[in-house]
Amino acid sequence: MVEKEAMIYQLLAELNIEYVRLDHEPIYSVRDTEIRLPGQQVKNLLLKTKKGRQFYLFILPDEKTANIKQLAEALGEKRLSFASDSDLEDLLQVEAGSVTPFGLIFDTDKKVQVLVDETVDDSLTVGFHPFVNTTTLNISYHDFLRFVDFSGHEAKRILG
Repeated sequence: MVEKEAMIYQLLAELNIEYVRLDHEPIYSVRDTEIRLPGQQVKNLLLKTKKGRQFYLFILPDEKTANIKQLAEALGEKRLSFASDSDLEDLLQVEAGSVTPFGLIFDTDKKVQVLVDETVDDSLTVGFHPFVNTTTLNISYHDFLRFVDFSGHEAKRILG
């Protein structure tokens, strides 16, 4: 188990956040996999403004296609694009294909704003990688919000 993965399990225990662990083949992109996991699965996109001054972790249902132009307009931004691999590593200490809100604990400068698509059902669990894309942890939406709060961030719901 990698160090960051072990750290997440320890942190979830300290926060009394229950999870269901699901081990599976590597998932690099939800659109490129046939794997179907129980619970509500989401994808996590790290987006940035044109000049890279603001970053957004956008969480949406895995089957939904992000309308980045519409999202930019809703945020009052001119344009959004995907963050680079180096941005992923610098801000969340994750690799492409393993983006997870658990990485928010490394964003101590609070450069990343958390956005959750309004279509994510807050009465269901949400599944996130614990820094490795061969495992998904399903946690309650309420516990996800508690984790985001613990990281010093705030999750805002938005239609994207």
